[in-house]
Amino acid sequence: MAVTLTVSTHHSSTRCIPSMLKQCQFLGGTSFNVSSPFRSLTSSARSKPVVSALEIGGVTIDKDDVVKDDPTNNVPDTIYTKLGLQLHQRDKHPLGILKNAIHSYFDSNYFGKFVKFDDLCPIVSAKENFDDVLVPADHVSRSYNDTYYIDAQTVLRCHTSAHQAELLRNGHTHFLVTGDVYRRDSIDSTHYPVFHQMEGVRVFSPDEWEASGKDGTTYAAEDLKKCLEGLARHLFGAVEMRWVDTYFPFTEPSFELEIYFQEKWLEVLGCGVTEQEILKRSGNVDKVAWAFGLGLERLAMVLFEIPDIRLFWTSDERFTSQFSKGQLGVKFKPFSKFPPCYKDMSFWISDSFTENNLCEIVRAVAGDLAEEVQLIDNFTNKKGMTSHCYRIAYRSMERSLTDEEINQLQFNVRKEVESKLKVVLR
Repeated sequence: MAVTLTVSTHHSSTRCIPSMLKQCQFLGGTSFNVSSPFRSLTSSARSKPVVSALEIGGVTIDKDDVVKDDPTNNVPDTIYTKLGLQLHQRDKHPLGILKNAIHSYFDSNYFGKFVKFDDLCPIVSAKENFDDVLVPADHVSRSYNDTYYIDAQTVLRCHTSAHQAELLRNGHTHFLVTGDVYRRDSIDSTHYPVFHQMEGVRVFSPDEWEASGKDGTTYAAEDLKKCLEGLARHLFGAVEMRWVDTYFPFTEPSFELEIYFQEKWLEVLGCGVTEQEILKRSGNVDKVAWAFGLGLERLAMVLFEIPDIRLFWTSDERFTSQFSKGQLGVKFKPFSKFPPCYKDMSFWISDSFTENNLCEIVRAVAGDLAEEVQLIDNFTNKKGMTSHCYRIAYRSMERSLTDEEINQLQFNVRKEVESKLKVVLR
């Protein structure tokens, strides 16, 4: 479904619209519209051309719409290159297979009631991303340390919930939203700055719960749990489940669903009964709703036994050829295990230092060759100065790395860290 969204900026609003641009093949045969190429560091630490305009479901996103010369912009080129790849739309990709399996469950059990969106523009206003879903003004997720800001009022969505209020205002009462989401994060086998979420929402009118003799909140919570327990069985089989009370700003009550899978408890998703304020603002007065959100990578890593989140982004046929349309849960067979190379880096930190900023620099230099960044030592001296020592693991999943390129990567990381983070190397 092609969707055109208006994106707020400082001084005016800009509209993402399709344009007549020539087409190229990018990352495993997926087509995108491009204008002129630009150059950027990639996972091999060599400059390669990447597209300067991407089209997402009929929405064109130019590089200048994302990576701006704005004091509040913190989106690197490496993040821009992930826009438009649409892994969740690939029927033979683990994320696409999982998304389609979830769609199949809702189609079978709700007979076409749920409208599906999987191509909404990832550029949203800060209001849509935070305020519309009641994220508090002082919440940590609003910080530049956690979120990619295009400008002070525009972000790359942190969650698919950023579209919830607009869809409710447009009259949708049953919908699923799938898309790529963006968060500044640590570097390890389960964290990546781009991942994929699915959001589900169902709205109830008073006549749907009044006949039950229950209040709307109780009715919605029971329906929600029944729905998601069925989804868990659809994906994982006959597993033991438990509900855990939790807190989310946008739902009350709120729950997490855990399943007992492969001899351990696994958190599957978060959910709850939608806060009344969200419904009132969207014109759904006197109604109740439930909502859930799940991370596709998290579930796919379990179902397909994929050990490293970076593998989802590879175009290596030894990975992509292992999966077929409609085949949920095919177990990934490792095709190689090249050795990691470890490099340590110590420095005196400044008051403004954050680990997420360090990880952004490592990713900008090394791309997906950066496997892990781990704090291995820290101390504060008698003068009150604090030192951190980080161990960086470099590893390619496709080839052996040479000493020369690893040393060059580490040299570039040290140079960028010293320059951009205002720390003193030791």
